[in-house]
Amino acid sequence: MSAPLLLDLSHTSHTRARTGIQRVARSLRVALGDGAVGVTHDPYRRSWRTLEAWEHDNLRATAAAAKRGARWPWGATMRSRVQRLIGSRSTPLPENSGLVVPEVFSPGVARALPALFAATTGPRVALFHDAIALRLPELTPTKTVARFPAYLIELLAFDGIAAVSEDSRAALIDYWRWLGAATPPPVRAIPLGIDLPDTTPQPLHASSADGAVVLSVGSIEGRKNHLALLDACEARWAGGDVFSLHLVGLAHAQTGADALARIRALQAAGRPLRYDGPASEAELTDAYARCTFTVYPSLSEGFGLPVIESLAHGKPCVCCAHGALGESARGGGCLTLDDVMPASIATALARLLAHPGEVAALAAAARNRRFKTWTDYARELTAWMRDLPPRAHRAA
Repeated sequence: MSAPLLLDLSHTSHTRARTGIQRVARSLRVALGDGAVGVTHDPYRRSWRTLEAWEHDNLRATAAAAKRGARWPWGATMRSRVQRLIGSRSTPLPENSGLVVPEVFSPGVARALPALFAATTGPRVALFHDAIALRLPELTPTKTVARFPAYLIELLAFDGIAAVSEDSRAALIDYWRWLGAATPPPVRAIPLGIDLPDTTPQPLHASSADGAVVLSVGSIEGRKNHLALLDACEARWAGGDVFSLHLVGLAHAQTGADALARIRALQAAGRPLRYDGPASEAELTDAYARCTFTVYPSLSEGFGLPVIESLAHGKPCVCCAHGALGESARGGGCLTLDDVMPASIATALARLLAHPGEVAALAAAARNRRFKTWTDYARELTAWMRDLPPRAHRAA
């Protein structure tokens, strides 16, 4: 049996948030099983190490967290500082067959990558999620926008990049070409997997007397375009349509503030709008089970897990026809839009609310699709890593 991969979980092992990248990192860890060893850069010990018990507990946590940020308990920081002071920070990492970095790493982690690369035997691969910070800087947190160009240059030090969609792959290659990078690493589009529902999705039942339930899953932040969805729903409520809107997702304080204010205003006006904040996996599964169809109004995505997850639960999804979302929608089950402005979303809502037969047909198409699991994804990723050409050591 070959040595395991190293899996960098420097952020995910220190937060219980379940936004997109954290879900990818957690799911990949589970799928790789004994084939990977989780590692983290310890800023207090100033070295790389394997994960401790409390960090594994964070990875296993199922409850939703209200904050995205990393958290280090006082006892853990003091223990690491003591270990550094007594000179035990150079504990070697285990024998390994390569490295996978599924996160968008911080500047501190980037500065520590040369030491991790030196401890790695085999290919060093990073996942690339999206270039939204370049495409939509006005809807992206300012810290992310400022950090992103350096991050894209740091990716050049890897031996291969696994982009989560063809759209993300093209964006990264185009940026490196514009930058004039002489010898960029190979970039392969490997679409993500999902956790399949425990039960087979059932055909839709007739709507209740309270009307259809429209679900939207995704972080409340600027690029997710909730303001357009809320305006579209208000137009349909004002037009007499009977349905409720259910929103699930962690809110971003900077770019999600306007959407949160609009949510509160519509609730105060008596509109049938429910916002739960972040949800656990069990709560998310229940939300999919109870909805009639979903809307994912995002302007741009690297992959768009909520679209595929909605379809895997047998629920049609309204989403953009272009970019990575268009890639996910191609297999059927989606009502795709040329744009995701309020008028277009309102028209799609009116169409599906008025034609339950079309909703049923889309749901049937969703149930007939086959979906890649995280196990499938891990198998595809590791097979590609084994086929990467022998590398010349790069300077980080």
